[in-house]
Amino acid sequence: MTQKPQAKLLANYQPPSHQVEHIDLVFDLSPQQTRVIAKYNLKANMDQSYIELDGVDLKLITLKVDGQVHTDFTLLVDGIKINSLPESFSLEIETEISPELNTSLEGLYLSDGAYCTQCEAEGFRKITYFFDRPDVLATYKVTVIGDKSFPFLLSNGNQIDAGELAEGRHFVTWEDPFKKPSYLFALVAGDFDKLEDKFVTKSGREVKLQLFVDKGNLSKAPHAMTSLQKSMKWDEERFSLEYDLDIYMIVAVDFFNMGAMENKGLNIFNSACVLANQETATDRDYHVIESIVGHEYFHNWTGNRVTCRDWFQLSLKEGLTVFRDQEFSSDLGSRALNRIDAVNAMRTHQFVEDAGPMAHPIRPEEVIEMNNFYTVTVYNKGAEVIRMMHTLLGEQGFQKGMQLYFERHDGQAVTCDDFVNAMADATQTDLNQFKLWYSQFGTPTVHVNTEYDAQARTYQLDIQQTHAENDPVSEPLHIPVAIELLNEQGQTITLEGVKLKHGRVLELTEEKQSFVFSNVESEPTPVLLEDFSAPCLLEYDYSLTQLSHIAKYATSYYARWEAIQILFTQQIRAYVKAEDQSGDMFSELSSVLESLFVNKPDDLAILAEYISVPNFDTLSSGYEVVPVDALCQAIERLELQIAQLLEGYLTEFYTLTKDCGGLSAQDVAIRALRNKSLYYLSLTQVDVSGWLREQAASSNMTTKLGALKSALNAQHKLAGALMQEFDVQWNHDLLVMDKWFALQATSQTDKCIDIVLSLYKHPCFDKSNPNRVRALVGTFTRLNPQQFHRRDGRGYELLGDLIAELNELNPQNASRIITPLLSFKRFDDDRQSKMRVQLERLAAISNLSDDLYEKIDRALN
Repeated sequence: MTQKPQAKLLANYQPPSHQVEHIDLVFDLSPQQTRVIAKYNLKANMDQSYIELDGVDLKLITLKVDGQVHTDFTLLVDGIKINSLPESFSLEIETEISPELNTSLEGLYLSDGAYCTQCEAEGFRKITYFFDRPDVLATYKVTVIGDKSFPFLLSNGNQIDAGELAEGRHFVTWEDPFKKPSYLFALVAGDFDKLEDKFVTKSGREVKLQLFVDKGNLSKAPHAMTSLQKSMKWDEERFSLEYDLDIYMIVAVDFFNMGAMENKGLNIFNSACVLANQETATDRDYHVIESIVGHEYFHNWTGNRVTCRDWFQLSLKEGLTVFRDQEFSSDLGSRALNRIDAVNAMRTHQFVEDAGPMAHPIRPEEVIEMNNFYTVTVYNKGAEVIRMMHTLLGEQGFQKGMQLYFERHDGQAVTCDDFVNAMADATQTDLNQFKLWYSQFGTPTVHVNTEYDAQARTYQLDIQQTHAENDPVSEPLHIPVAIELLNEQGQTITLEGVKLKHGRVLELTEEKQSFVFSNVESEPTPVLLEDFSAPCLLEYDYSLTQLSHIAKYATSYYARWEAIQILFTQQIRAYVKAEDQSGDMFSELSSVLESLFVNKPDDLAILAEYISVPNFDTLSSGYEVVPVDALCQAIERLELQIAQLLEGYLTEFYTLTKDCGGLSAQDVAIRALRNKSLYYLSLTQVDVSGWLREQAASSNMTTKLGALKSALNAQHKLAGALMQEFDVQWNHDLLVMDKWFALQATSQTDKCIDIVLSLYKHPCFDKSNPNRVRALVGTFTRLNPQQFHRRDGRGYELLGDLIAELNELNPQNASRIITPLLSFKRFDDDRQSKMRVQLERLAAISNLSDDLYEKIDRALN
């Protein structure tokens, strides 16, 4: 393995050596030789006659101190040390960079001919020498000079000047009056189509809204614009937070490592998270775009106005803002569907991460490469921690805490503790034990035993919490346990005799606690951890009858879905163990599934979720050694049984409904259930050829893809022709082709790896584009376990080969797609050995990036 990079420790945090109030930047753009002039005044915060500034891949042209050329400096591997400095001084640094050669997509780079930046977490150091850390807050004035072939020269804040220059060039100057860290700096230069609108704030200010997209894509921009306006209105109404600049801009680019970036006043988005019309985008895309536009807008306050002291505090802004965007989606749409979506993300990805070598608290304590900690733990589990606070404090208390947080910390770089303290102080609540959620890693387990005393009419819950074996110093957490008790008629029992928090919430604060409910007429059925009230595993010996009861009568649609998921999981585990030969378990499940169609929920999209089997990753987390082959076969067997059981109901629903092509909640729900119906019916003896053809010819992308997915999954005779027709129709649109690449990667045939390798040569595929890589290889490794984990190891080899290439081209993208190899110890010896070979091969690369080193080292050691 290459020389071990130095880890950064939370415990070693030191305030910045110098203070910077304002920075002037001038960019003279050129693909290979962009000149950057940075001017700023510094004042020492301590007795120190030198400074160390961050800088990577920079060519230093001149360095001046107080207007004079300064030569007493040393260039470092990752920065510059400038010596012989007074207490206060001005610094002017001119550097040269090459956006054209920057394939890392960090700093300033070219995306299909347009200049754009990505500075979070540590990309600003690829632009100029500076304190590239989030606790150095300054105002920025930026002048961008470029050719007139780039009519739009954009940066943060408000435009204050513009003009013509010689030799066909022009300039624009921007000023951001709000202090920000370097990671929020942004610059974009290019020729775009522009969609413009406005938003009038609650105080009456008119804000100009601009959305920039590649030429020809203007018709795909309105949904993102509408989403932005909805976000601004919602944040005013729910959180009393108003936008602060005169303009808000979003730019969509094709080459982007992340989904989007919240740069102050100038958001830069992956085009996949902006562009949508019904011909090219699915209903899921529409939902994701609305959510991500909201997320980045909400960062204006939770991230920009109040930012992180250091990157270990990343969940301060991301966990809170994910919670806010989840609430936004829930308030505007179906709360149950959004909760199911959030919990699926936790179980499919975060629980797996918690059980693997990259397990970490939502506030990590040790980091080598910060980009590696933009994780589902920091984001999604971080959001669940915020949600638990909301559960414990209630909406009114939570909003009081938010108000105090902004009163105390607006314009500051702060810590997770500062946020929790504001919540505690605003509501006079002791949250000291709750803070352990920030420092302990792993997924806790809540164990429940129950006892009913008919004579005393009491019902007792004995609850115990246990913690991850890989976290030896864990202490009892403060866990909100939401519950519902159902009587024999399916009615909710009034809870008496126990102190509750905001509704039906018990507070588990000790390792073991008992709760005794009084005046309980008969033994109830408990709904435990209702609505996933804490990010925990639940251990309770539910009977089939109890689960069936919950699935039919629980107040919460989420709780009903959860009961059905447990029934599915129990059935699959029985198949893996070769149990349930009598069919008793499936008989109970059949009764529940049929009842869903007899008494359909109002929201048909919920019904589509009810009959969806848990995915491989969710199911595999229940095994110490993942039984890959048996688990894949069990999933297939159960899906076939469901299809045969519900064939009549699904056929009736499919034939009696039609896709109206609209975007209303009802239209979306009908499409969801029609697609799920076709998916199952394709597995039966029903001749679905006509339906597949009809759907594949639809002008609605959700409907079209539903046909292709069903045909591929069932290995239907039409699958090849439908896929070829799609390629011919859409190979001019790369974002649509990403959907096609993803479908190809889920093929269950033994030729799948050869298909994936052949698609590397497809005219639309480009290994330097993260979207293409995620669509094809990311989908293959995540969503096709049968082929990725094939016995001959070719799936692992395919991934290892690509990661080796991306290590030099785009280390951040390489690091993101390596995840499926990291948990190799969870598999059988043969698969472990083959996965280890790939990790050791990658570890031996002489110029292995820090991004990959950190993950491989933790996996192997």
